[in-house]
Amino acid sequence: MFDMIGQLIAGLIVGILARLLLPGKEAFPDGPLGWLLTALLGVSGAFIGFMIATNLWRAGDANYTAAGWIMSILGAILLLMLVRMIFGRKA
Repeated sequence: MFDMIGQLIAGLIVGILARLLLPGKEAFPDGPLGWLLTALLGVSGAFIGFMIATNLWRAGDANYTAAGWIMSILGAILLLMLVRMIFGRKA
């Protein structure tokens, strides 16, 4: 249970960082649903970043903590660009 809450909190942090690094507004609603969608974007982006990292680097001696955060944010930015292409931007 606490592991799932921790993943949502880390996903929210990754999603917020991705939205801050990529300027513009998404078609996300305001309020709690927007925060939940941002957290889901971050968790999904972290999964995408993990998949990219494991396919690119198979070495076992890398610093996975820093690389994990960086790839998570890059995965969330990639997913955010995809969301913007599909749903457009908020006016």
